[in-house]
Amino acid sequence: MLNKLETGSHSFSSATETERWQRELASAIRDPSVLLGELKLLKLLEDKFFDKFAKFPLLVPWDYVRRMESGNPDDPLLKQVLPLSEENQVVANFTSDPLLESQFRRAEGILQKYQGRVLLILTGTCAIHCRYCFRKEYPYRDEPRRLEDWEKSLTVIREDETIDEIILSGGDPLVLTDRRLGEMFQLLEEIPHLDRLRIHTRLPIVLPTRITNRFINLLHSTRLKTILVVHANHPQEIVGECESALRMMTQSGITVLNQSVLLEGVNDNVDALEALSLQLIATGTIPYYLHQLDPVKGTAHFGVDVESGIAIIRELRKRLPGYAVPRYVQEQPGKLHKTVLA
Repeated sequence: MLNKLETGSHSFSSATETERWQRELASAIRDPSVLLGELKLLKLLEDKFFDKFAKFPLLVPWDYVRRMESGNPDDPLLKQVLPLSEENQVVANFTSDPLLESQFRRAEGILQKYQGRVLLILTGTCAIHCRYCFRKEYPYRDEPRRLEDWEKSLTVIREDETIDEIILSGGDPLVLTDRRLGEMFQLLEEIPHLDRLRIHTRLPIVLPTRITNRFINLLHSTRLKTILVVHANHPQEIVGECESALRMMTQSGITVLNQSVLLEGVNDNVDALEALSLQLIATGTIPYYLHQLDPVKGTAHFGVDVESGIAIIRELRKRLPGYAVPRYVQEQPGKLHKTVLA
């Protein structure tokens, strides 16, 4: 039997046992030899990667691995998660904080890069470790962890009436339980000048069992207009339960946007990005952004030059209706908005 939780205006059922997605996250692969053994690629252990990562070890859920092609060392999903020796290369202009986020920290857990909206670092935990992540070395230990630790930072938001949108980020905010999220939602919706709540997450793509009716009901229970921004890079990701999870959200009336990163060997071709856009549109998800890679240390091998990216977008415009073509953008520190490249 389900127990009833009351969290202010949020009322939702709480499972009496650990949620399926939590069990799947707990059993995610953390050992490269297990991953490569599952894919019949153990020969790569010899010289293609190293497995001693003090700060950023391998982490990938089994559901995501099952979408990879066995025996293919160039699988586009495998390339996103497998730690390679190239990450040790020192490349000019690839730094630990390429977006200079430390300069935009208004208070503990709060970043403000653009007018009218602030980003909350809710957690440093993710369900997958993407090798191109621009927050690999973010100092998560300095940010609030317990709900009560947020009070001082929330006061900053309460006192600034120019802020009308909150972005929940991390890490990945959806690694938090519905109860934890509901408690934060309540605190935010009590701030009268807030209108919108945006959630940036990769879990619907890599761990789609996170999207449940309980979670969807939670999103609909807040007075704030809720927008979910997911992150898929390749059409091979939008299958099975991932496809179903996206449909669940959009068919319930939730606005879902997708942002991708242009990555060498993953999606740096027109066919892959065309198929991705079409599969997203089929689920009701809007292909919103295609990001130029942020130059974070250890990711230079994923780099694609801007001219190639522009050429891909031009070809996509020939093949797809306008609403299915993402905006090709680059985030540049100190700019008032993202720079549109194409």
